[in-house]
Amino acid sequence: MNTTPRTTAEAFRLDGARALVTGASRGIGRAVALVLADAGADLALSARSEEALKDTASKVADRGRTAVPVPGDFAQAAAAGAVVDEAADALGGLDVVVHNAGMLPSEPDGTPRLAPLQHTTQEDWDSVVTVNLNASAALCRHAHPYLAASDRAGVVLMSSVAGAVGTPMMEAYAATKAAQISLARSLAAGWAREGIRVNALCPGWTRTDMTSFASRTAPLSDWLMAHVPLGRWAEPEEAAWAALYLASPAAAFLTGQALLLDGGLSVPDGGLAGIPKPASPFAEV
Repeated sequence: MNTTPRTTAEAFRLDGARALVTGASRGIGRAVALVLADAGADLALSARSEEALKDTASKVADRGRTAVPVPGDFAQAAAAGAVVDEAADALGGLDVVVHNAGMLPSEPDGTPRLAPLQHTTQEDWDSVVTVNLNASAALCRHAHPYLAASDRAGVVLMSSVAGAVGTPMMEAYAATKAAQISLARSLAAGWAREGIRVNALCPGWTRTDMTSFASRTAPLSDWLMAHVPLGRWAEPEEAAWAALYLASPAAAFLTGQALLLDGGLSVPDGGLAGIPKPASPFAEV
């Protein structure tokens, strides 16, 4: 089927599409859900609790679109399959999956636990791999038959620039995000003839609850932004607009790619090297 849009406006529409967004209660996932609703999609929204999804679901409904809460804790092995099946049952199938749910090891108060690999435990590693990688594979595996039945199927795995550059103190997170990029590429090649596109979206430092420990601490925030050529934090809506592009007809010929939305952080010699950079000789040109 030729799905090439006829106009620019059509290229970014998802009218009637049935979309599952995980990690939809806050941050980037919440922004993705609202942007997809604005584009005309009906949504199944997943997070660990139904209570946490109420605000997102209400705002999706305010946009005139269906919002079905589908709670599930991806730390549990069976959760991904249950979420997919419940979402597909509620929406009558699936056309789009944006898998945003993910985690860092956390302190009891919810603050991310940042430590070099040698000072972490196997339990820290296993918990991140379970949620960030194993659940990604399980979600895609269970979503495949629904997507194969769609004529507009697209998957967006929310990876991270951490999967493309060296990220000390966050080794487990970075490794799983790199694995998501690899998974997206392999599935894209394997599923292409079924009409299923699979891409990874790799945000850089984005202003969310997960990163508030850094964005709200001026010395740390300033140091991090010194390594971002654009010199600022991204907002969740910017990641959501990129996710819409990857899921929309505008990207109908795009699959197997990792879109780095990082303000230039991953540009060679622009990353988290921690090496002071001299002022550019072209700064005043």
